[in-house]
Amino acid sequence: MTRVRLLVAYDGTDFHGFAMNPAVRTVAGELSALLARLVRHHVEVECAGRTDAGVHAWGQVVAFHTTSDVDSQRLQRALIGQLAPEIVVREVAVVDDTFDPRRHATSRAYRYTVRNAAVPDPFTDRYSWWVREPLDVAAMNAAAAHFVGEHDFASFCRRGPEGSTTVRRILDAAWNQVDDVTLHFDIAGTAFCWQMVRSIVGTLVDVGRGKHRADEVPRMLTALDRNAAGAIAPPRGLCLRAVTY
Repeated sequence: MTRVRLLVAYDGTDFHGFAMNPAVRTVAGELSALLARLVRHHVEVECAGRTDAGVHAWGQVVAFHTTSDVDSQRLQRALIGQLAPEIVVREVAVVDDTFDPRRHATSRAYRYTVRNAAVPDPFTDRYSWWVREPLDVAAMNAAAAHFVGEHDFASFCRRGPEGSTTVRRILDAAWNQVDDVTLHFDIAGTAFCWQMVRSIVGTLVDVGRGKHRADEVPRMLTALDRNAAGAIAPPRGLCLRAVTY
């Protein structure tokens, strides 16, 4: 058996998330179906982090086993030729048989894009959240600083399986004003709960709108109640930027 690692980018707009689901179109479904045809046997793909419907990726890491000989460049060309531009395999490499894209990851970095302008832009709408009201970026950064470190993020996650933990460590979280109308929120952590980044973004945008104060974030964290935090930001502004090993 050969273990193959893919570095994958995709536009998540028209996919029902990454994970396999025979009932709907997913990134894993498209990848595994094409890989099966190329290597001529069933393929099960694993990823560094499942993304929800409408969420994008630039640095998703995927791995699979195959009994076929692998020519990395040839395989990459075949994948790009049939999947691009929705899914682009940026790199292909043969790796150690024990490589696990999820468990071996030490951190993950996400970026959320907000268009803060009086009118929307049809050319960026697939990849950003249009917010009409002026935002206080300084207040949003003051609020974001409270998320750095290890906390229980129960107030910012959808409930997971019984017995699962919502304690996570955030390494960095900050807003950057890219131009007059574009804001990037970059956040990195060792791991994230389901919808955690979008919940954090929704709360921080509420701070920017003046609906909450920056110093309210610690209270939201200690509440351990999803109702204590802000609404969930739309999926289209979120992108999995990179995974570190």
